Amino acid sequence: MGRTGVVLAVAMAVLISGCSSDGNSSPTPDSTYTDLGGQILPDPATTVLDPGKATALQAVLTKVVSDPTTESGSRGVTAAVVSDKWIWSGAAGQDAAGTALTPQTSMSVASITKTFVAAEVMLLARAKKIDLDAPLSKYVQHRLTANNATVRQHLSMRSGVPNFRADDYAKMDVAIKAAPGKHWTPEQALSYDTAEPTKPDSAYDYSNPSYVLLGMLIEKVTGEPLATVLTRELAKPAGLQHAAFQDGQKPAVPVAEDRNAACGKAVDGYTPCRAIASLSAANAGLAADAPTVARWGYELYGDRVIPADLVNQMTTGDGEYGLGTMLFSEIYGIGTAYGHRGELADFTSLLVVVPSRKLAISVILADGNKHPETVVTELVTALQPLLGS
Repeated sequence: MGRTGVVLAVAMAVLISGCSSDGNSSPTPDSTYTDLGGQILPDPATTVLDPGKATALQAVLTKVVSDPTTESGSRGVTAAVVSDKWIWSGAAGQDAAGTALTPQTSMSVASITKTFVAAEVMLLARAKKIDLDAPLSKYVQHRLTANNATVRQHLSMRSGVPNFRADDYAKMDVAIKAAPGKHWTPEQALSYDTAEPTKPDSAYDYSNPSYVLLGMLIEKVTGEPLATVLTRELAKPAGLQHAAFQDGQKPAVPVAEDRNAACGKAVDGYTPCRAIASLSAANAGLAADAPTVARWGYELYGDRVIPADLVNQMTTGDGEYGLGTMLFSEIYGIGTAYGHRGELADFTSLLVVVPSRKLAISVILADGNKHPETVVTELVTALQPLLGS
């Protein structure tokens, strides 16, 4: 289900008011940008939550690092909340090198990158530079586009292009270890995908290669590097301060160190290292801090950075995935939520946005293979007394 039905259902309980802003921060509301079931979210607040009221939120983070061995525990965690009334960010623990984390520590947020790539593809479609329902092969000729799956099918993970296999990743790791500071092209990354595409319009099947191909689409149509396009069209209009689209850009310092086995001891200013950052640029290359991720979610799913009809398409799907967007339904108990999860060997992240509550939450764990969903759930519980009706 997309927001067409969901927002209508909550509109009587939560009235979302629109607002104007200058052209350098977010779009000016008009009839084109009006959501199908409400209005653009108000400006995100600039007032920091009173520290006395934030103790329950910080306690959640303290619990995360108290036992790093649990599924939701970690050696380090950062988190942020953005709403129309106040903002908050916090940190606890340390990175793999033992350096204390701060809310402004940049870490890899992996597949949250896909929300940017999908949003940009939607903008290109609106500008009639691409057709979402045309085969991706019309724009990008590659072995993996030969099954003529459409752009929309790649966005929704229904292209029939399988994800990299375990053996594929193992071979990548060997190449990364040999040259962790190397720049990889998208074509080089895709050369490791050994699975053959199946029939398009298949069942949902998570596919990183589809998003590598969509990154190639953006560069082909615009004639510019992916990082340049995503920064100009999305990050700057959304007012993001610390979003780095690697390896076209380096993360803002401080940057969390990790101990990725493939990267070895390489510390080159990228996270986890340039080879991984570049080979996964379009599907998992984003590095950011928690406040930046939360702000992005508020701006995107609040219809403030791309038109609402495009966001509605992104948040519509029959199952767990829309277009570059994970659909969280009512699992957090405060309204239908959207966002994305991200994971690399040493980082796990989660962005959750509840438009009906004018609320965005981000969590970044300095460990891989963890459960940030539990952390978000506990933050939501701690938030309840602060949200009001």
